[in-house]
Amino acid sequence: MSRGGVQGFQKERLSQVLAARRLTQIQLASMAGVSPATVSKWRAGSQAPEREALERLASVVNVTPEWFTRPASTSVSLPLFRSNASAHVAARAMLEARLEWTQDLAAALMEFVEYPEVNLPFRRFTNPEEITSEEIERAASDCRDLWRLGRGVVQDLALAVEGAGVIVVREETGIAQIEGLSAWSEVLGRPLILLSADKDNGYRSRFDLAHELGHLILHRHIARATERDRHNLMEKQAHRFAGAFLLPAESFAAEVRIPPTLDDLLILKRRWGVSAAAIIMRLRALSMLDEDGALTLFKRRSARWGAKSEPGDGDRTPEQPRLLRRTIDLLVEENVMPLAAIPRHIGLAASDIEALTGLPEGYFQGKSNVVQFARMRNSVPADGGYANAPSTVLPFRTPTGT
Repeated sequence: MSRGGVQGFQKERLSQVLAARRLTQIQLASMAGVSPATVSKWRAGSQAPEREALERLASVVNVTPEWFTRPASTSVSLPLFRSNASAHVAARAMLEARLEWTQDLAAALMEFVEYPEVNLPFRRFTNPEEITSEEIERAASDCRDLWRLGRGVVQDLALAVEGAGVIVVREETGIAQIEGLSAWSEVLGRPLILLSADKDNGYRSRFDLAHELGHLILHRHIARATERDRHNLMEKQAHRFAGAFLLPAESFAAEVRIPPTLDDLLILKRRWGVSAAAIIMRLRALSMLDEDGALTLFKRRSARWGAKSEPGDGDRTPEQPRLLRRTIDLLVEENVMPLAAIPRHIGLAASDIEALTGLPEGYFQGKSNVVQFARMRNSVPADGGYANAPSTVLPFRTPTGT
């Protein structure tokens, strides 16, 4: 029980913002002008900050003071990261906090809009060892069927994933080693995906999104792995799903000349929107290349292009999420909520909302270049009545065909 200070101070919010800003308690104490022991007491819940201290605290971490009095939402399910290395502990904590902020943001907007219904293949695997390669291929095929994508090239995967009710965020994280993470939100009743925008490679980003989609479908009911072998198996399964989803066996295989040259791989890369390295792995998964054949191609690829990049990597613009960005645009366009009221309603800094939604920097200082999203079904007064007047928005349409 906290003694003194602001009533309703939520210690969980302090832990969350320390993770999100990648700050230690000592650093925060110095920035806020208090002792490290005081921050420890705030974090433990044995003491709450006085009003003046709370305002300083909120200012240095760039949130509203009131944000610290809002009960934290139920945490998202624990995401699975590509690396379990101990060096990435703080980075993983930061990304999990950003994902929880995305949940808060999306939940606040749900008071006014209706997101697309969740439309993913249902699987109830409880152990990764029970997931066979055939099951993965079937899950990828079922997902395409649900979304009516046929077996051709997926033109815009981000649009398709958002159309299936998944909240997608793509932002620069400063952590190039972690390409993305995903989790299910009990609060939202839907999954979230956060992708790193640090590598401006549309081919890689697209595969990362399909990889996270694989985790959401295959591993929803499997606890986050801590053992290295189990973790690596789940990563391989998500990779297999991404390849199967983006390069469907029947249609993709028909376009491949065996054995393929590096130039053949570049042609397939531009057509299917998947890197040459991922194409080699897919050919191996389909037994169109044996292990020696795949290894030979990888060696030629490395000798000719280097290990980390391929020709044409900059030719494809990374696909951008739209759902959260256009939802905020819609609230302002339809006079549901004044522009300046949105950050206050959510409680986060305008810069954080812009980063998480893909809005341009400075958006909340003056709106321009609005992209039309959809029409609202119910009108809501813009005279302060928005807080108690939820409305809905027409959902995205899932793209069909090829």
